[in-house]
Amino acid sequence: MIRECEQNDLEEILAIINDGAQAYLGAIPPDRLRTPYMSREELLHEIASGVAFWGYIDEGELLGVMGIQDVQDVTLIRHAYVRTNSQGRGVAAQLLAHLRQLTARPILIGTWADAEWAIRFYRRHGFETVGREEKDRLLKQYWSIPDRQVETSVVLADSRWREGSTKPMNPQNEP
Repeated sequence: MIRECEQNDLEEILAIINDGAQAYLGAIPPDRLRTPYMSREELLHEIASGVAFWGYIDEGELLGVMGIQDVQDVTLIRHAYVRTNSQGRGVAAQLLAHLRQLTARPILIGTWADAEWAIRFYRRHGFETVGREEKDRLLKQYWSIPDRQVETSVVLADSRWREGSTKPMNPQNEP
């Protein structure tokens, strides 16, 4: 079952994010890696900034979370994490499919450039990597992240973005 997360889910959301972030070890540049990956204060800030978290529940247990945030004229998919013992079971795919149905806006997703498995996942679900120049512009326009994170990230866009975009896509993310 998928449902919107509530205030009383905060500690579980935080636990899932910090557990699920273990999959990114080696993909997150060492200078950007923190333990815990996300603090309670950061999570509350993300929610206050408009990120609505949705969760996948199986047998009463929250197994994965994914955030959605409308920013200007797009929707961002944010903070997609699944408990390590539940990864590879389709949890993220079901969450992504559900969140895509919640908006008619173009959808953008940012992730670490070295998280090749995450990039493959989003590509399997119809997203394409934008070129480097476009990536930098999008990250600065729609996200609030440090320059170093902009340097080490990619942006993937759905077909609604491609249809409305005047710039060609560059799947190899080359300059």
